Amino acid sequence: MHRSGNLPTRLAFCAAHERDLFLLDHPSTKGTDIVNFDLTEDQEMLKAVAERFVTDRYDVERRRQYLDEAGGFGAENWSLLGELGIIAAPFDEALGGLDLDATGVAVVYEALGRGLFVEPLIENALMAGRVFAAIADEAQRTKWMDAILSGEKRLAMAHAERGSRNGSLCVRTRADVSGKDATLCGHKPFVVAGFNADAYIVSARHDGGPSDASGWAFYLVPADARGLTVKPWRMADGSMAATLDFDETPAIVLDAGENAADVLTSVETLVSLARSAEMLGIMERMFADTLDYLRTREQFDQPIGKFQAIQHRMAAQYAILTQARALVELAVVKEAKPEFAKAVDGARAFIAGHALEMGHEMIQFHGGMGITDELALGFGHKRLLVLSRWPDDADTALDRYIDAA
Repeated sequence: MHRSGNLPTRLAFCAAHERDLFLLDHPSTKGTDIVNFDLTEDQEMLKAVAERFVTDRYDVERRRQYLDEAGGFGAENWSLLGELGIIAAPFDEALGGLDLDATGVAVVYEALGRGLFVEPLIENALMAGRVFAAIADEAQRTKWMDAILSGEKRLAMAHAERGSRNGSLCVRTRADVSGKDATLCGHKPFVVAGFNADAYIVSARHDGGPSDASGWAFYLVPADARGLTVKPWRMADGSMAATLDFDETPAIVLDAGENAADVLTSVETLVSLARSAEMLGIMERMFADTLDYLRTREQFDQPIGKFQAIQHRMAAQYAILTQARALVELAVVKEAKPEFAKAVDGARAFIAGHALEMGHEMIQFHGGMGITDELALGFGHKRLLVLSRWPDDADTALDRYIDAA
């Protein structure tokens, strides 16, 4: 049972964050690095590139067309993101990236979120790509990394299984290991952005029970491997996922299991920050679109935005938007500090918990057309539904935040 439904724990969460947000602007912190939000030249460049990308490549109709493509996103857009350096940016310079830090990641994904982009950067590049870079040996990195960073190849994570709801570990897929080679048998039903991927990073167990913390490792399985069956399915936001079945499928050992969990946890923290930043960008877009609508839609010979009840509701949502931004900023200034993961969990707990509330409010202001695909609002709300629930929900993030206190 989640403790986060308990009122005292929620009040403690709010109080702790009110304190931290106060310290961001307290006179005693002026001149210290905690309030330095200036972007570096690379961060400014990538922010501008991301904004230009969604401005030039996205509108409601084209977004629908991208989702209808075979992989659930624009293949041409993916190649362009590789050319622009956005795919490579979060990777180490030694691998050909820009070594983008948490601030840069948050800035880029917030900008992309405002444009309601559909390319699976978070799942394929930031998640699977960084896990692969951390655990693959030199030979495998040489074979794959250039193609990954350029957008020529995509990797997808096949880790979640039935029973691993809300972050709990459950690895039932089995591995028969012989040196650097293995044979896998099992079922991975939740491979987000996994359809049409070139290879999969698969978690499989060589020892112990499904929920044991040790006894499992990561394996690389090419998409054309013998005994692998890939079945596509659509998520709530229209993006493509896949179900994988392994029947004596040959695989390559990526990690012997000693640091698989630690690598996954480290990468997931940055990925969670990116998801929160994307949600923030979507919320900003939905708020801005609704504000424009309230200024032009008229009833009783005046814009409905002049009605006091609507003004109060919009003010309440603006306060939520401001808090969400502050929590993302709080998280990025904690990078490289012990409390970084806790701050990221706090941001996710708040944003995932309030994003859908904002979506409901903005849709209600628009009426029935707010849920259709004729407006960006409907697309944004569906995307928030997925981001706020995958891979875990707000209550789970809040539990982790409480445990880290």
